[in-house]
Amino acid sequence: MHPSASPPPPRAHVLLVDDDRDLLRLLSMRLQASGYRVSTADCIQAAGTLLGVERFDLVLSDVRLPDGDGLALFEEIRRQHPALPVILLTAHGTIPDAVEATSRGVADYLTKPFDSHALMQRIEQVLHLTAAAAVPLAGGDPAWRAGIISHSALMHALLDEARLVAASDASVLIRGDSGTGKELLARAIHLASPRATAPFIAINCGAIPEPLLESELFGHVRGAFTGATSAHTGLIQAAHGGTLFLDEIGDMPPALQVKLLRVLQERAVRPVGATRAEAVDLRILSATHRDLDAALASGQFREDLYYRINVVSLELPTLAERREDVPLLAEHFLRGLAQKYGKRLSGFAPDALEALATAAWPGNVRQLQNVVEQVCALATTPLIPRTLVERALRVKPIEALGYAEAKRRFERNYLIQLLKLTAGNVSDAARLAERNRTEFYRLLQRHGLTPEHFRGDGPDVEQ
Repeated sequence: MHPSASPPPPRAHVLLVDDDRDLLRLLSMRLQASGYRVSTADCIQAAGTLLGVERFDLVLSDVRLPDGDGLALFEEIRRQHPALPVILLTAHGTIPDAVEATSRGVADYLTKPFDSHALMQRIEQVLHLTAAAAVPLAGGDPAWRAGIISHSALMHALLDEARLVAASDASVLIRGDSGTGKELLARAIHLASPRATAPFIAINCGAIPEPLLESELFGHVRGAFTGATSAHTGLIQAAHGGTLFLDEIGDMPPALQVKLLRVLQERAVRPVGATRAEAVDLRILSATHRDLDAALASGQFREDLYYRINVVSLELPTLAERREDVPLLAEHFLRGLAQKYGKRLSGFAPDALEALATAAWPGNVRQLQNVVEQVCALATTPLIPRTLVERALRVKPIEALGYAEAKRRFERNYLIQLLKLTAGNVSDAARLAERNRTEFYRLLQRHGLTPEHFRGDGPDVEQ
């Protein structure tokens, strides 16, 4: 490596992993003095926890750790955060392991004891290489991911992967539940790619009837079928030079899967009714919420097409897996929708944000946007209250009871269930409750319960 001529990226975040507390303290002070943010972990498990909740620019790890080794940590990082550089610290006895690790992708390694100036220089060089590599990937413009609102570690790791793969022309399969933002991620990949200035064409394979889908995708010539009074350019041709996004590709009929495979193999498309194919230059991005592996096993999806579209696979997390983004997304949607409805809305009350952050969100980000739109439409005060959020979520407000009232309700319901179970037989009910008959009768009188009502011919008892 050659010395860098400029300072490191401002406030780069470094994760130090070592079970030597004195060394951790010393390295932390040196890095902080050089302008870095620093987090520390003394084992692989602690490092994994931090990597799951925070975003880092570099990991500096010892090779020997109490619950494993730095090479295992590196492999996990490479799997979860492929764009995150790792530097290993190694004793002389483990140099061969460290050298072998560099061939597998470790950014660098240093032997102990090491010179602090050399360490700082290595860290700076690695960070500059990472930053330099990122510039062409993102086209130098952060707008490539502007539509994706997030500060969660999960999403940042995903976006790092997306930015890396965007530089290539590899086909990408985006997996994720409905409403997680698969088309947004596809657009981000397109905007970060060399094809950014060319068309981005999106089509939902599950939303168009099968008879129309073939014509929409491949186009048709005049007279190709009844009603084809003029030629129609298909979306594959419209995406020439750019990116074609096939949403819900798992719903594509088998016959069209064959035609799409031919397009990908031959890089040419033949419109319906045409006698010759026309060359096309495009990139395919696909998305699905279906289990394509199961569709493969059942014969509903072609294996050869699957491997063509699944060169790289990206998995979008559910909103429940990135709850820290809920307040951020809610405020973002609120600002835009306040303009739509012409209202002055200042935000959500703290307990309203809490209700949003703890909701189940089966519909993910799309559901959150719908909920925010509903509260915007109904809001009568600048600050959105919790009651309005709960109404939009269709959540029944929790009734706050005092201890005495909660105990009374529980006791009465318990007695009712016992009497139902024993068909009003007081002796049996008392035995199940482990109370004598006299005490049990007192309990029934206290709650206004009559055993005869449970013997099959009395009125229903309200619980």
